[in-house]
Amino acid sequence: MSYKIDVVIEKDEDGYYAYCPALKGCQTQGDTLEEVQANIKEAIELYLTTLSDR
Repeated sequence: MSYKIDVVIEKDEDGYYAYCPALKGCQTQGDTLEEVQANIKEAIELYLTTLSDR
């Protein structure tokens, strides 16, 4: 199954922060842009898995 989910990525003095406005509590961080992109992808997958378990 394929989903289209908006992701917001922000850079700060400590690295990067990413979150999904539509998925409450789905957020992560990383030292590099590549790391935060991989982390948010994993966070979204885990979040959606918990929804399918209900």
